Amino acid sequence: MMIRTLAVTCALLTATIASAQERYEGYYYPEVTSTEDFNRVIRQAPQSSKDVRVGFVTSLTVAQLAAPESPRFVFFAKGGDAKHLTAVALDDEVFSTIYRARAVLAQLTSNMRNNDFFRQQNLESVATFFDLLQFMDFETLVISDGETWSHQVNFTKN
Repeated sequence: MMIRTLAVTCALLTATIASAQERYEGYYYPEVTSTEDFNRVIRQAPQSSKDVRVGFVTSLTVAQLAAPESPRFVFFAKGGDAKHLTAVALDDEVFSTIYRARAVLAQLTSNMRNNDFFRQQNLESVATFFDLLQFMDFETLVISDGETWSHQVNFTKN
C-alpha cells in the first residue's frame, strides 16, 4: 500500500510539473526541443522561497535595464511558487544556437562568482549559474531563441 501511494504521489507531481510547462510552451516560447538534467549538489543550500526567486529575477532585470544597451534577452519566473525560470532572446542573434545560449549562461556564471553569497560560501571557483539556480530551488530553466527552439534544464537533488 505504501509503495502504491508513493507511486501515485510521484505520478501526480510529474503531471503537475508537465502541465505547468505546457501552459508556457507556445505562449512564452516554442515547444521544448531538447532537455537535460542537472543533479549535482555541491552542498546543502539555505532555505529558499518564492520571494528569493522573484527577487533574483528582479535583480537580473534591473541590471539589464541599467546597462547602456537594450537587453538582448529577458528572464522571468513562472508558476505559483516562481520555480520555473525562463530566458527568451529578444533578437535573432544572441541565442541563435544552443551553443550561444550556453555561452551566455557561462558568462552569467562568471558574473555570479563575484557575488557576495558565492564568496562567503567559498564557492566562487566551483559553483556555476546552474548551481545557483538549484540553491534557489528552481525546478526548471527554459532557454529559447523565442522562435524555433527551446531547451529545458531540469534541476533535481539526488
